[in-house]
Amino acid sequence: MLKPEAEEVRVAPADSAFRHDVLEGLSQEPKAVQARWLYDRRGSELFEDITDLPEYYPTRTETALLRDACPEVAKIAGAGRAVVEFGSGSSAKTPILLAAADPSAYVPIDISGEFLRDSAAQLGDAFPGLPVHPVEADFLRPIAFPDAVKALPKLGFFPGSTVGNMTAPAAVDLLRAMRGSLGEGAMLLIGIDRAKEPAILIPAYDDAAGVTAAFNLNLLERINRELDGTIPVDAFRHKAVWNDRIGRIEMHIEALSDVTFEVAGRAFAMAAGETIHTENSHKYGPRDARLLLRAGGWTPIAEWTDPKDWFALILAEAQPVRRAP
Repeated sequence: MLKPEAEEVRVAPADSAFRHDVLEGLSQEPKAVQARWLYDRRGSELFEDITDLPEYYPTRTETALLRDACPEVAKIAGAGRAVVEFGSGSSAKTPILLAAADPSAYVPIDISGEFLRDSAAQLGDAFPGLPVHPVEADFLRPIAFPDAVKALPKLGFFPGSTVGNMTAPAAVDLLRAMRGSLGEGAMLLIGIDRAKEPAILIPAYDDAAGVTAAFNLNLLERINRELDGTIPVDAFRHKAVWNDRIGRIEMHIEALSDVTFEVAGRAFAMAAGETIHTENSHKYGPRDARLLLRAGGWTPIAEWTDPKDWFALILAEAQPVRRAP
């Protein structure tokens, strides 16, 4: 149960936005659907399973980094901040930060409402004296914070290298939006995946057990369920490729044969080998990561990496807003 002082903010269901994005994405060439729609409840559960896979190094590497870094993060940030987690998911890493940071409140933000509320309740039980304020929202859009935390100094938490799912311009826009939402004096602790060999990267996004494949193909199941789709899911396969020119892993759903189907009453056709591009995961070198943060309105002030330099945690502070003379 959430604590009595907890205040939950909910936004309108995403059905219309989901319908719009899917129909628009399937109508363009090449076809693409935004990665955020992979995360319904089933998708969120499958992603949590992915994080436990032996091939998927980011979660265990970042978790170890957080254990080492969070005491120092707490010293730099100071006590009493509201920890605001963007795309909280299961909040599995969050207790490490909360235990070290002595926060005044915790605000998890996630688009999957049911999953969010379950995770928030678990965190509330684990930290009984901490006000928990779950916000069901798409963090790519402006966030309406609960009244109880609006005036508090904030520490944003954006683990998992989720920023890598966006193109650089979109990532800069998001970081600027976070800067605007979190306000003056805010700090941001962000996880960023380092560039490395494709032999390490590709298995992390195409595991031997097929969990990532199920996660990706679940998007088709969701379209069929929520948008009256007739997509023959078994006519498609998961595909992960390394795009060396852009420096990113790409996830696609590939048609195994020529196929036709309907979504929300509209007809679509795909040829064998044609794909629906569903997700990117950009990988950054140290300099590029810092440049990205600065462009997004944040000044890096501390950084931690693992012994293999596979992953980085960066603590940044909000750049002052420049006032017109």
